Amino acid sequence: MATREKSDCPINLSLELIGDRWTLLIIRDMVFAGKKHFREFLQSDEGISSRTLAERLQTLQDEGILTRSDDPTHGLRTVYRLTEAGIDLLPVLATLGAWGSRHRKADERLARIANQLAAGGEAALEKMKAALRTEHSV
Repeated sequence: MATREKSDCPINLSLELIGDRWTLLIIRDMVFAGKKHFREFLQSDEGISSRTLAERLQTLQDEGILTRSDDPTHGLRTVYRLTEAGIDLLPVLATLGAWGSRHRKADERLARIANQLAAGGEAALEKMKAALRTEHSV
């Protein structure tokens, strides 16, 4: 995934990095499903290919959205963790989830989660960010 920017517009700069579906779905899985290992991401319902997953994870690492380290519990596995920049994407995901629950035929359970997070406002987002910081600290 190329990250060559076409303009310095903040929206463009953001979309150049996270504007494809796979990147946001990887971050979604880290935030809401607690996924941290390559194989866990491959098991998502959307069916990402291993090549695309490897490319997106590398780009997210290169851009400072996540880190990669050896799994202390299993010598052959890698653990991916969100950085502060990755955690700061929570409001974007929450807004997309709330929009999707209102305007698309979303799974009722998942829509309820999105709506609760949106209804909780800044306080709910900050509480979840704090939990993510704890979960993703090295």
